[in-house]
Amino acid sequence: MHHFITGAAGFIGSQLVDSLLAAGEQVSGADDFSLGRPEFLQSARRNPAFRFFESDVSITKEIVAAVRAASEEAGPPAIIWHLAANSDISAGVEDVSIDFRRTIQTTIGVLEAAKSEGIGKIVFASTSAVYGERGNEMLTEDSGPLLPISSYGAAKLGSEAFLSAAAESFVERLWIFRFANVVGPRLTHGAIFDFIARLATHPSALQVLGDGSQTKQYIHVSELIDAMKFVVAGATGRRNVFNIAPTGEGTRVAFLAEHVVDRFLPGTAIAYSGGGRGWVGDIPYFRLSIERIAQLGWQPTLSSDEAVVRAIDELVRNFEPAVREQCHSTP
Repeated sequence: MHHFITGAAGFIGSQLVDSLLAAGEQVSGADDFSLGRPEFLQSARRNPAFRFFESDVSITKEIVAAVRAASEEAGPPAIIWHLAANSDISAGVEDVSIDFRRTIQTTIGVLEAAKSEGIGKIVFASTSAVYGERGNEMLTEDSGPLLPISSYGAAKLGSEAFLSAAAESFVERLWIFRFANVVGPRLTHGAIFDFIARLATHPSALQVLGDGSQTKQYIHVSELIDAMKFVVAGATGRRNVFNIAPTGEGTRVAFLAEHVVDRFLPGTAIAYSGGGRGWVGDIPYFRLSIERIAQLGWQPTLSSDEAVVRAIDELVRNFEPAVREQCHSTP
């Protein structure tokens, strides 16, 4: 089966590429390296079953050309996994056009490419941010109204709408996945990554936004990919919307900060800025129901805390040794 992946050099996209190739699939991918990294595809590009196209998915003619070239080389892709998007929430707060271009326009480009090449199956990586701020409510896929509080969430929700509309015409089957926070190797943003980067540059104290009480669910990237592949194989509706998250209440930001310090620079002080919210657009608490995906037969094996601990260990282990040594030697 031939798969086409946008955002193929990103944190999740590159690991989906590796997973599909390991399963013996044909894979093509596109990325402009604005957020993705070439080194994430080093292994994949040695595999003859992988084709890569450096293209800007937000420019329709570029993604159409990439999909067409992939079709000529390996036959028309059976499915497009659309993972290209802005993943930097704070950047979107400063400049809403970033979410428009990297999320809305990439979705339009994918739809045009699918229509042009007769590809009827699309997977979309959405987000829990589409639900907005809902307090202690357990969020199911049918929870509403959907009122995101960041342009990141708004652009993902808008993309869901465009894809749903296309499922009324030329898209034969659509899968929309609303993730919890995803962590693991190749992470390039988010609290864990930011904490490690801050310690690397300012090892005297770890500055943390908020009071540490913010509580969110975290899922390891390996389990996310397993869940997506499981659902794509088993959910056969025209529009398939699934939350993907661990079970339980989630993980406090203070737990992340404390474990990063213990693993990276033990004894470093943690300085909280105060308040219950980390930044504009931050949702301090959410909890996703995974009853729908459980009924299909998938269950996570890691709790949120376990996913966090594993991800921190993986990231710290792979962090530049010279930088770590410098941190340890700084007075």
